[in-house]
Amino acid sequence: MKIICEKEKLIKAITSVVKAASSKTTMPILEGILIQTNDNEIKLTTYDLEIGIEYVMDCIVNEQGSTVVNAVMFSEIIRKLPDTEINIYLNDNNLLVIECEGSLYKLATMNAEEFPELPKIDIENSIELEQNTLKSMIRKTIFAVSVEENRPIFTGCLFEVKNNKINVVAVDGFRLGLKSNFLQNAANDFSAVIPGKTLNEVNKIISDSFDKIKIGIAKNQALFEMDNCKIVTRLLDGEFLNYENVIPKNWETRIRVNKQDLQNCFERISLISTSSIEKEKKYPVKLLIEIGKVTISCTNQTGDAKEEIYVSTEGKNLEAGFNPKYFLDALKAIDDEEIFVDFGTNISPCVIRSVEDIGDYEYMILPIRMKD
Repeated sequence: MKIICEKEKLIKAITSVVKAASSKTTMPILEGILIQTNDNEIKLTTYDLEIGIEYVMDCIVNEQGSTVVNAVMFSEIIRKLPDTEINIYLNDNNLLVIECEGSLYKLATMNAEEFPELPKIDIENSIELEQNTLKSMIRKTIFAVSVEENRPIFTGCLFEVKNNKINVVAVDGFRLGLKSNFLQNAANDFSAVIPGKTLNEVNKIISDSFDKIKIGIAKNQALFEMDNCKIVTRLLDGEFLNYENVIPKNWETRIRVNKQDLQNCFERISLISTSSIEKEKKYPVKLLIEIGKVTISCTNQTGDAKEEIYVSTEGKNLEAGFNPKYFLDALKAIDDEEIFVDFGTNISPCVIRSVEDIGDYEYMILPIRMKD
């Protein structure tokens, strides 16, 4: 195998695949990148038996071949080389030689035939989205995915197609994020739960463009396909939350507020909410809603803080406590200038909704019981 690659293109390819190389495994081959030539292209593949990524790029191929090299080592060396053409070839001792200007590296390789094949997926349902649409849907929900492994189903996002509309839902037991979009082409109804780890990698690879990405769903696998990249992932098993029955449809108290003003208040209050004495402990903030204004406050050993913000209010006065991080995560994901925040009682969840397009997104946050 002998190839000549432009560093910029090679870095993009390596960055796209490297996160699917296993970091904790008893099989060293899974820590590697499979490099294969095909005419004037090379294909880079990584696979940790849960997520697999293939990336194809143009380069000069002087001699066909394939090999496997440690992903992290290969990535770090290429990343630090000068910004010019890189010569890569296998020598007589089966070492991968990397040459670039005055730099010369030789890396141990593994047998390409031992690298596991990515699953062959028999697609049952599929949709096409513009990449910027999918990127937005992931960004607006992924933060609400659970990091607790005791309920694995909540470590992923529900992708649900219903009535030619796609809903992406994330929930961690304390909050819920929902983002919806209408599909441009007719599609069958289906649902699948895709691991958050996979979606984070998809979000890094796709561009903020109108280029298309195809999502295919099989019985226990999903496939994301773009022009030069393919991502295969297992689906999560289990029954996802019936989110439609959980999100409150009615409210007792509603505020209409400038999103950035509310976000700024929570960011400042969070300085006090996160105690400097007890680093891991988050103190709740109290929201007091009265006619025309909201008072946000927090008290702990560090000190106390109070913010007042003038808003449009409907319904009853209300006092309730919340984790400020949950509010901030949702507010940072919203692009709208104004939002509705709807409340029931002081022990029922609040819901952040779009003013312009009700149903476009919804964020539900459970309250914290305040001590008297």
